[in-house]
Amino acid sequence: MTTIERVPVAVLGEHRCHLGEGPAYDAATDTAWWFDIVERRLFEASLVSGAVVVHTLPVMASALAFVDDGLQLLVAEDGLYLRDTASGRLTLHLPLEADNPVTRSNDSRVHPCGTMWIGTMGQQAESGAGAIYALRGGVLHRLYDRITIPNAICFAPDGATAYFTDTPTNRLFRVSVDPSTGLPVGEPATLHHHDGSGGLDGAVVDAEGVIWCARWGAACVDAYTPAGDRVRSLAVPALQASCPVFVGRDFDRLLVTSAYQGMDAAAREADPQHGLTFLLDPGVRGRPEPRVLLGDG
Repeated sequence: MTTIERVPVAVLGEHRCHLGEGPAYDAATDTAWWFDIVERRLFEASLVSGAVVVHTLPVMASALAFVDDGLQLLVAEDGLYLRDTASGRLTLHLPLEADNPVTRSNDSRVHPCGTMWIGTMGQQAESGAGAIYALRGGVLHRLYDRITIPNAICFAPDGATAYFTDTPTNRLFRVSVDPSTGLPVGEPATLHHHDGSGGLDGAVVDAEGVIWCARWGAACVDAYTPAGDRVRSLAVPALQASCPVFVGRDFDRLLVTSAYQGMDAAAREADPQHGLTFLLDPGVRGRPEPRVLLGDG
């Protein structure tokens, strides 16, 4: 059993998230972004000053990617929206299960070639209600269906492997992908079967190809080798850790979101830092997140 390490940690801002998710980092401005899905909020944090700005959204959104210096792509419950970074103005780019009121967006990440994988799920985590898509060439391609809670979407640095989980399965999957398109060229196989406490949630890959996966309900982030061995577990000061991303000019800190979703008053009291967002010093470095490619490219 991997020992849970305690590394230096700081709290980023004072805002608690009902369901903190989808952290992203813009190295050009040294700014971190993340969402409170349920409360329809987008957070913008300067890592230089520590100041946090809260943007209210008209939809539940769960993730974003950068198109260019002034434009983001937001993944939301009914579609993909272009967001002007300066003004906050949203413009619908593509619908996403807009005709299905049961589902919303969840986990997402961009492949090194610019293709974006996007997961959907039931708003009440209805079994098999979700799917995983790839945004490629301006079109959403459905890759996998009958997904309950898509999470841990991330990619190897060389772009030849994708990782994901359907959280209730407790299995981290790997699948071979075409590095030039970000689309699967094989069938998913189990990389790691988690049999301990908590459930696999959001993940990110570091510069060496190690997968860092938040473990919901276990107050930690686990590190897996590309061979599927769990080699480290870092303590997070909130029980429901949800998603990590590497931040900082050297990509040497790990931002981890958390949530208090489903916790009653007693559970929140027992978990005093519930819903906060943390900066951990893991002693390793990540890499820049690729920009999403909207056209054929």
